[in-house]
Amino acid sequence: MINKKLIKKYHVAGPRYTSYPPANHFSEAYTENDYVRLLKQSNEQSPGHISVYIHVPFCPQICHFCGCNTNVLKNSRQVQAYFQSLEKEIRMVSSNLDKTRGISQIHWGGGTPNSMSYKWIEQIMALLYSLFSVETYAEIAMEVNPAYLNLGDLLKLREMGFNRISLGIQDFNPQLLKKLNRQPSKYPVEDIYRTAKKAGFSSVNIDLIYGLPGQNKHDFNESVERVIKISPERVVTFSYAHVPWFKEHQKKLEQYRIPQADEKLEMLESSFSSFTNAGYVPIGMDHYAKPNDELAVALKNKELHRNFQGYCTKETTGQVYAFGATAISQLTDGYFQNLRSVEEYIKKVKDNKIPIFRGYIVNDKEKVIRATINEIMCNHTLNIKDLASKYDITFDEWAKIVDFDEKKLAPFISDHLISYHDDEINVTPKGFFLIRNIAMAFDPIINESGEKKYSKTI
Repeated sequence: MINKKLIKKYHVAGPRYTSYPPANHFSEAYTENDYVRLLKQSNEQSPGHISVYIHVPFCPQICHFCGCNTNVLKNSRQVQAYFQSLEKEIRMVSSNLDKTRGISQIHWGGGTPNSMSYKWIEQIMALLYSLFSVETYAEIAMEVNPAYLNLGDLLKLREMGFNRISLGIQDFNPQLLKKLNRQPSKYPVEDIYRTAKKAGFSSVNIDLIYGLPGQNKHDFNESVERVIKISPERVVTFSYAHVPWFKEHQKKLEQYRIPQADEKLEMLESSFSSFTNAGYVPIGMDHYAKPNDELAVALKNKELHRNFQGYCTKETTGQVYAFGATAISQLTDGYFQNLRSVEEYIKKVKDNKIPIFRGYIVNDKEKVIRATINEIMCNHTLNIKDLASKYDITFDEWAKIVDFDEKKLAPFISDHLISYHDDEINVTPKGFFLIRNIAMAFDPIINESGEKKYSKTI
């Protein structure tokens, strides 16, 4: 059972650590020239594989809870211009990459990629296959809104090479979805899952969100039980982040009761119990996988990794080259984000410019901090001597870099969230729920954020 008083104690704002430093530290001082320089450097750096992210910033309508970078779909001309720009951007970026490097991941997100004409998706996929060698074990995935998915679309996606889909269910209650301005699934999710497996998809992920405005524990529990009956390979239970200062459309949901920490904790507790009792293995933050799934195996072997697109194995991870408006590339030496405006993105690419908006170049010390936090966040363990050795530094040098102080660990140890022996830190099952708080103890810039805002850790 989760100790509610304990979690309330740690209910503070903090980064999700999908990158380090977090994206709110990116600067517009970095330019296309900086990006090209890092692109060329990336050919000689680890990881050697290429991960591709394609962002489709269009939706037929905007869900009021959404925190993604997306826009209401305007017309087919805009879509055509956007996908032509995507193709051109891919060609410009790929001209700086070593074509002998294999693609180990392709991920389509949004927005709602599956609401587009599939001819555009097919053209981009064909381009990637023509430019690069795609590994036989590559994860090729798409985030799918089931409201716009026909069963026959699954066959089309499979023929293009997709082997994983993520179904954004969020909640099965149609009345709640209506309040959230989200359309329900066009077909029963059970039928979608069966059809996807028959089509040859190796994995189907179902996404749920807890703590939604207007949602209650009964709604969420019913959704969890229905997912368990469907029995997908992976499940994600995202915590709703209410950030109206960042996403203004979320203000429309303030007319409904927004579940507070107590109720969210009950949803978290009940879903954790339900999924683990059903045999799922908890992966990182809010993720679950079947015991034989690659993520569960990677966690067991301490080989789990994470990027903006989610958890992956160290075998399939690569430096991320991201394409499309707002897309963020994650290279060994830094991060670069494209322009947010679709119109500006299209214009920049038309002018033969890589559409960089802002970025961040990671120094050697930040790479050590990033690796430290990743090990905690992904594999729930940290062997300090091994990590220090990897970066050819001493324990004392590592401690200075991450501002390590055993006093920072004392509350986590006394609350049985971690153990600390022989320079090795291990997160306990109780600590899984507070993994972001634990990671923050190794982040020397966490108190330098000033006005920068994060969502709460619960």
